[in-house]
Amino acid sequence: MDAFAQFIRQANEYGKQKLPFFFLVDFECRNPLIVPLGEAAQRGIYFDIRGRTNVERDGKVSMPPFWLRTEPMAAEDYRRGFEIVRRELQKGNSYLLNLTYPTPIYTNYTLKQIFQSAEAAYKLLLEDQFVCFSPESFIKIAQNKIYTYPMKGTIDAATENAQQLLLGSEKERREHYTIVDLMRNDLASVATGIKVERFRYPEEVRTGRGAILQTSSEISGSLAADWRQHIGTILSRLLPAGSVSGAPKERTLSIIRQAEAQARGYYSGVFGIFEGDRLQSAVAIRFIRRHKDRLFFHSGGGITLQSRAEEEYQELLRKVYVPLRGKD
Repeated sequence: MDAFAQFIRQANEYGKQKLPFFFLVDFECRNPLIVPLGEAAQRGIYFDIRGRTNVERDGKVSMPPFWLRTEPMAAEDYRRGFEIVRRELQKGNSYLLNLTYPTPIYTNYTLKQIFQSAEAAYKLLLEDQFVCFSPESFIKIAQNKIYTYPMKGTIDAATENAQQLLLGSEKERREHYTIVDLMRNDLASVATGIKVERFRYPEEVRTGRGAILQTSSEISGSLAADWRQHIGTILSRLLPAGSVSGAPKERTLSIIRQAEAQARGYYSGVFGIFEGDRLQSAVAIRFIRRHKDRLFFHSGGGITLQSRAEEEYQELLRKVYVPLRGKD
């Protein structure tokens, strides 16, 4: 039995027992982690998921002034991957693809200090490996209902008439329609009565260089009363997250492997907690990974036929930030 099959089986068993657990699944579904919730810290796993945390709050921690320097990939290197994607889009092999790359960074903060200082709805620290401070929910389950909140479409909040420009953009509208349609279909594989509760609403996300606006939607469905004993199976049918892969999913994943030419690992995977009667989870974006004593910030964006290479390259760079608590 491979690692992912073992993960599915273990999650189903924990769910059947109503045993709270933490889980983390990489984008390729090769190295999943699942541990009883109370054992996560012993394994070097620290989380803060909408205020539910296994980290002791020890008051205000004094931190030195933060700095971050980047070594952006060359624009021509980004364009090479972009052109692979564009050709596949023109052939009709994909309609939306999330193209991502790592950016080498330098900072005076440790991964632990970034975890302590970053402000985000979903935070995760895997000791000495990576830190994630994500604004994006994956799925939420409560009272036999499942919800997902795909996030697609970005603009600098300081731009004049930013909200109107974002909501009025044909490119961003098509991108969001595509991801909502994908996530509706994904939820329909595990639930019934699929509804778009809220469509394309703007949310402000703080960054280290000011705020950005992004658009999200809320989609819901109804689960069978015995959903707990099928948690692993439910997750397996929804992975990888549509908002960080694309549509149609299987063909798009093949194009991603070709264009990015490297495994993403835990970046753009999912993580979350099951608490016996509910589940909360997030997409692992806004992600800094340690590799051979160097740090890499992973970022990207959705590509459609309307996308332009230079604009998408700038969006990738714009998403390299740490949203420090109490700072814009």
